[in-house]
Amino acid sequence: MPIVTTDIDLSIYEQYTRLRFEQPADADGVLLITLDDPEKYNATDGAMHLQLSRVFRTIDDDESVRAVIVTGAGRAFSAGGDLDWISEQVGDYAQTIRVMREAGDIVRTMIDCDTPIVSAINGVAVGAGLAVALMADVSIINETAKLTDGHIRLGVGAGDHAVAIWPLLCGMAKAKYYLLTADFLDGAEAERIGLVSKAVPADEVFDTALGVARKLAAGPVDATRMTKRALNHWIRQALPNFEASLAYEMLNFLGPDAAEGLAALKEKRAPDFHRAADADSNS
Repeated sequence: MPIVTTDIDLSIYEQYTRLRFEQPADADGVLLITLDDPEKYNATDGAMHLQLSRVFRTIDDDESVRAVIVTGAGRAFSAGGDLDWISEQVGDYAQTIRVMREAGDIVRTMIDCDTPIVSAINGVAVGAGLAVALMADVSIINETAKLTDGHIRLGVGAGDHAVAIWPLLCGMAKAKYYLLTADFLDGAEAERIGLVSKAVPADEVFDTALGVARKLAAGPVDATRMTKRALNHWIRQALPNFEASLAYEMLNFLGPDAAEGLAALKEKRAPDFHRAADADSNS
């Protein structure tokens, strides 16, 4: 994919060192953001999480950007939270408060950013990466890519974005099923239930997303932004539910289930949450 710099001043984004910023050729007003840690499947660590919580404010203030594409480097969109970073949070009140603030800001700033955002979900998407993928205004996914909210597997409530947006996208029945079980679903099924905008073959994901972004960037700027703003009032109505879910998730990070879930992930075994709860009650 040829990349050129034309009408967007990319130096504005130099502070965001864990994200890569480019402008696709023949795409005036389109900013491409890449989660850029392919060796770790773009897992979110502390630095990336913080930058994702701030970057959409910068974009919203940049009048030269008329549409955004977000994707992941390599084969994954984002494999979820980096386990070493999650380890710093389990049982640590100060770190939990910090992560809660940043996680809330990711969701709220994507809602409040009037510039339309297109996600090109090229591979697996979990955790905070999935939040960015699904909070985008238009989501284009590899039909074989795997998704899961995954919080239940870790032993914490489904916070991040899911309670705010999943019931609106795919209905309460499907939202409850996938959030309570943490089952994976592929891109084709995600499109079928309405969780994403469109599923396409892997080699068509970026070009499809770019086509949508070009169309959005070429359209009437104010009308496009005001339409997004109006539609997002549906999501704003769910923000009290989201705030509650985020608080419950962070509360769980201070308990025994999160410690057991994290240990199970590191040891590549099934978690035993009942044993963890019994050990905590006997301590």
